[in-house]
Amino acid sequence: MTATDRVPRGRVTVELDDIQATVLRYRPEPYYGTHVMLHVENARTGREFLRDLAPHVDSAADWWQAREPWMAVALTYTGLAALGVPEESLRSFPDAFRAGMAARAPELRDSGVNDPDHWEPEFGSGAIHLAVSVFSDAEEKWRRTMDTARRHYEGRPGLKVVVTQDFGAQPGDLNPLGYRDSIGQPAIEGSGVEPLPGQAPAIKSGEFILGYPGEAGVPLPAPVPDVLGRNGTYVGLRKYQSRVGAFNRFLRAHAETEDERELLAAKLVGRWRSGAPLTLAPDKDDPELGADPVRNNDFTYATDPEGRQVPLGSHMRRMNPRDTEMAVLADVNIHRIIRRSTAFGAPYDPDALSPADDETPRGLYFIFLSAKAMATMEFLQQEWINNGNFMSLGEERDPNVGLQKAAATFTIPRAPVRRRIHEIETFNVLRGGEYFFLPSLSALRWLGEEH
Repeated sequence: MTATDRVPRGRVTVELDDIQATVLRYRPEPYYGTHVMLHVENARTGREFLRDLAPHVDSAADWWQAREPWMAVALTYTGLAALGVPEESLRSFPDAFRAGMAARAPELRDSGVNDPDHWEPEFGSGAIHLAVSVFSDAEEKWRRTMDTARRHYEGRPGLKVVVTQDFGAQPGDLNPLGYRDSIGQPAIEGSGVEPLPGQAPAIKSGEFILGYPGEAGVPLPAPVPDVLGRNGTYVGLRKYQSRVGAFNRFLRAHAETEDERELLAAKLVGRWRSGAPLTLAPDKDDPELGADPVRNNDFTYATDPEGRQVPLGSHMRRMNPRDTEMAVLADVNIHRIIRRSTAFGAPYDPDALSPADDETPRGLYFIFLSAKAMATMEFLQQEWINNGNFMSLGEERDPNVGLQKAAATFTIPRAPVRRRIHEIETFNVLRGGEYFFLPSLSALRWLGEEH
């Protein structure tokens, strides 16, 4: 069952036929797929590739009924330049997108082990121009769709494969630290589906798709000409290596029994491993609740203002504070992102404890979409992930994706005395990242032409 199988259809006010499917289509469960990142050595070859591939890129029409695999195509700024996009159009993209994620490391608080100097060499170097991603709910269909994509890029002179990464197929669709993820996506006004319980109110479509009014009542600036910018969006991709050994050692150091370790793991994220939220299942996991998309996000924090059920500094509460009273006020709706994250490598191993287990190839491609993805991610990294002031938590950082300092702490509110856990570590280390532009289908065809 997908998250939209049991909700009523709503009014459509965006051009679904022109929007790439992955903007609105939820990641399937189970899921299989591949990210392929390419370098364009010849502009004409790159344009030919886009022209040939464009008919295979699905639109968001009837996105809630997805039962077949789909393909997504996105481009970096250096990729747009490599295709020969006119200078006027290139200048119309935001400065942060043009600079690239590596150059924005100070704004993203990517320092220390997360500094671009430590990234895998393909990322942040300007070598990645195009990304093609395939998502599927079945292995056979995934492989068939990948064969289609591969026929268009393999052996094509002037086009070079830089990165290939298969993803998904994790037992129970858990992420590398053992949690069910990608729960609680924002509802988008005019997308054709009414909000799920817990999503309302729907957020203006212009926050996620260029060419439509956002929460401020006007469209966000878009690339020119209109055919290039309208119905497109921006994508941020951050590749994390998950330090599973460090995570398991932390749980064992601060909890004596298996039940206590699972509760601590839930407090870090705000949900049990199954996806059941602590607000609705505060004492023990409820896998049936976690698997139910109509119930597993239907809550507020009105009865938990101090964070005794869901700690104020937990990952889930940081990334979407909902109705939490914050010390530093912010409009939650303008800081939401669509998430399409994908797990790769070895599955979570609860018995992995050694430092060597931290280097086992496994992790997460944290993929987020927004019409202002660069500004939103920089805000999140600066204010909600790597800072605690907005929740009156001082120097505390996100326990999941935060870059931890030495002797870092995590606070669990409780009566009569809060519990402060010391020596929390960086459990997900950044290994690379890029900003992409995800064009509309008409823009893909435009990019395939010579200008």
